[in-house]
Amino acid sequence: MKKERVIVIGAGAAGLMAAGQAALKGADVLLLEKKERPGRKIAISGKGRCNLTNAENVGDFIRNYPGNGRFLHGILREFDNVRLCDFFAQYGVETKTERGGRVFPVSDDAEQIVEALLKYIMDAGVELATGQTVEEILLGEEKVRGVRLSNGKVLEGKSVIVCTGGGSYPATGSAGDGYKMAQKLGHKVIPPRPSLVPLRTYEDWVKQVQGLSLRNVEATLWYGGKKQQTEFGEMLFTHFGVSGPIILTLSRWAGEALAGGEKVRLTLNLKPALTVEQLDQRVQRDFKKYLNKQFKNSLDELLPKSLIPLVIQWSQIPPEKAVNSINKEERKHLVHVLQELPLTIKETLPLAAAIVTAGGVDVKEIDPKTMASKKIKGLYWAGEVVDVDGVTGGYNLQAAFAMGYRAGRGAGEYALVETSTP
Repeated sequence: MKKERVIVIGAGAAGLMAAGQAALKGADVLLLEKKERPGRKIAISGKGRCNLTNAENVGDFIRNYPGNGRFLHGILREFDNVRLCDFFAQYGVETKTERGGRVFPVSDDAEQIVEALLKYIMDAGVELATGQTVEEILLGEEKVRGVRLSNGKVLEGKSVIVCTGGGSYPATGSAGDGYKMAQKLGHKVIPPRPSLVPLRTYEDWVKQVQGLSLRNVEATLWYGGKKQQTEFGEMLFTHFGVSGPIILTLSRWAGEALAGGEKVRLTLNLKPALTVEQLDQRVQRDFKKYLNKQFKNSLDELLPKSLIPLVIQWSQIPPEKAVNSINKEERKHLVHVLQELPLTIKETLPLAAAIVTAGGVDVKEIDPKTMASKKIKGLYWAGEVVDVDGVTGGYNLQAAFAMGYRAGRGAGEYALVETSTP
């Protein structure tokens, strides 16, 4: 075994990037993956299309990381979205930008991203070993000395990069192993909780509209007696509650508030592009058009069909009432319903159902310049195992790749210096 060996634990986005960078620094790199196939979470991300980053100006990137975005400032400056797309272009991956700045491979195939990363580590000379579970990180004289596998085998190494992922999608290999390793090594772990996760509601009327997707709507999160956060875009009704991009983004704060014992609710604005006055005028136009019809037959141009019976119920206007007999007060209440449809949040779905994990190894104990542990020499952290999380839109994968880039370079340089030191 070469003495300058770097061991990377976990072959996800951060681990694959880190392994290649450490090898390009001249280190002998062993990448360990407990599953039989690397990059499993990448392969299912973005519904199998892989939303690998976002096209937003890198200067505005940080605002999209509610979980310790400031920690990522220099990391994302060094390896930003442009560099990431250029990196994949070297391996034949063309990218495209969709609504909200989301960047995908032109092929719409996440497997192409995995294949590009595997070619990258192969070209760099990384040794990949799958089906290998790390049981323990070994220390000696307050330095990393290697790892012990679950079969008892000991592998020596000058530095170890932990890229084990969070606790979401455990079937892909992200089962929280890294948190246990961190705690055993004396690192503080911020309790993991789900982020980018669907929300379960107390209201069961959602079952009547399950599968209904709404575009260009606005969802506002309320707790602590006041408005907290508003998101505009797409959402989805499910049999248990609500999901979709804007709900996933709000779920981060909703989960935090619920964990703190707060009562959490949502209000949905079905027509956010219109002011109260403009929506009232729109309703009046529709009522004028359907003047001689029953109320229940006057909303087809305003709402999706499956929502109409519910809106009628909430409006408290009798469905058979003639449109020409609806008074101003009733109409104003209908407008209010359309712009403030209430939902009460019971809970988030479990961590295993989340796209991303909030919480993880405390960033205060990691040097952002190298991703090195401030507690143990030769130990590095990258990816979702770190207490960093972003909103939906490609931000979390970008962070994982960028952290992996820095960790790989840092660990590679350290291993070479350690080897040359008498």
